[in-house]
Amino acid sequence: MPDTIELLETIGQNAALRRASADELAPMLEQANASEALRSAVAAGDSSLLSREFGHKLNKAPQISNAPGHEEDEPDHDGGDEPRHPPEPDRHEPRKR
Repeated sequence: MPDTIELLETIGQNAALRRASADELAPMLEQANASEALRSAVAAGDSSLLSREFGHKLNKAPQISNAPGHEEDEPDHDGGDEPRHPPEPDRHEPRKR
């Protein structure tokens, strides 16, 4: 029995197979002795049917992160805490009175 991952790679690398319908893929998969899970997944259009074959385990995201927090404002990169001044007005514009 060929490896399911290899069959999926072959299908993904071939544009004609990648765009083929389930009916068009079924004979190719049978001829290649594809696993029952792969044939069922293609027929149903449901990749979740492959989870048992791949040994899927639920992956729970951790509740905390290792990234540093940004609770306080960080100082500017120039080291000063002085406020920045707005840019000077464009001298080409007439002044408003």
